[in-house]
This record gives sequence, structure tokens and C-alpha cells, in this order.
Amino acid sequence: MDILRKIPISELAYQRIKDAILACELKPGQLIVQGDLADQHNIGITPVREALRQLSQEGFVQAVPRLGYQVSQITNHDVEEIFEMRLILESQSARMTATRAPLDVIKNICNQADFTYTYKKKESYLEFLHGNALFHSTIAAASGNQRLAEQVTRILDELNRVFHLGLDVRDSAEEMRNDHLKFAKALMNRDPDKAEEIVRDEIQRSHIRVKEAIQHYQNQNSATVFIHPVTNF
Repeated sequence: MDILRKIPISELAYQRIKDAILACELKPGQLIVQGDLADQHNIGITPVREALRQLSQEGFVQAVPRLGYQVSQITNHDVEEIFEMRLILESQSARMTATRAPLDVIKNICNQADFTYTYKKKESYLEFLHGNALFHSTIAAASGNQRLAEQVTRILDELNRVFHLGLDVRDSAEEMRNDHLKFAKALMNRDPDKAEEIVRDEIQRSHIRVKEAIQHYQNQNSATVFIHPVTNF
């Protein structure tokens, strides 16, 4: 409780609403009722409004004239573009980090690498996704290129919603844990070729999982709320 008091209410509202979007508790395409969010999280309308403005700037929600805000849709085209960007950016950041990062930074990355989630235990998914984003963002930051690191962080944020759906389609917990451990080992060995190979393989497997998740939810009755198979955004 003391910790919560130290966090500004607007920041607390932002994080809780963002987590609800990432976990698809607030579904893509869903209209947001600000009063309901305020009641649900026991916070005022003003912090909710401020949080939604920030989330709008980040692309998680969109302003709808006379209605307020709507959770941004997820499209197949968006997912394809984002994974292409991941391959380009993270392949390069892996190579740069393997050759540039100080030893103490590499050791910190190795310490972060051993984490996982429990299949079908949804409360473990968000914690895993936060850890996954931190792991990959830390590696990108260790490259020494701040702009590259910022782009990687932003892309991972955009993908977290479909990552969340993908975790529920099949159990990949051990596979993903091993990927991270192998990636960290390649960085520790100062092997840029191996680091790039591992992260490219990881991203391609992640892409397959996400496409499986999209297909799974498109086949459900409520699919039009979740994923829109359009070719533009």
C-alpha cells in the first residue's frame, strides 16, 4: 500500500489500463467507458482521461468523435510489418551488443535470461511479457544505439497484445526459456554470428506462434472483435 501511494495516480491509471489492453481484457475494437474504468480501478475520471490521452499517443487507443476512445484494432498487415521490423532491428542489435557491450552489462543480461510462464495460467502471462520486453530491450540498449533501443521497445509494446494471445494457443514456455538462455550465452561468448542466428530463429518462431493465434481467434465467433485481416491500417 505504501508503494502505491508513491506512484502518481495518473501513472497508476495508465499502467492498469495498458495492462488490461495488453491482456486483451479490453478487446481490440472495444469502446472504452471512462466512468467504468474509474470505478473498476477506484480512481478518478481525470487520471483515466490523462492515461487514455497518453495511450492514444502510443497507438493503443484511438479517439472516436462524440464517443471517447476505442481500443486500437490489430490487423494481419500490422503484425507482418512489425515482425519484419523486429528481424531487421534485433538482428543488428544482437550483433552490436555481442561486440560492444561491457562485461558487467552482458552479465546482467545473463541474469535476466532465466524466466518463463505457466501455460493456461493467465496471471503469469503479463509478468512473462514484461520480462520478455525488458530482456530484449536491455539487449538493444546494450548495443549503445539509443534510437535503435527505443524502436525495439516500441515494437515489443505493439506486439504484446498478440504475444498474449499466442501464449494461450500452445505451450511454448520451455522453448522460449531456452531461446533466451542460448541468446544470453552467445552474447557472453562475444559471438555476433551466433547471437544473430539465435534471435532470428526466435523471432521467426514467435511469428509462427502469433499467426497461429490470429488464425485461432479468427475461427471463433468473436474473431471480428479481435483481429481484422485487412491489408491497410
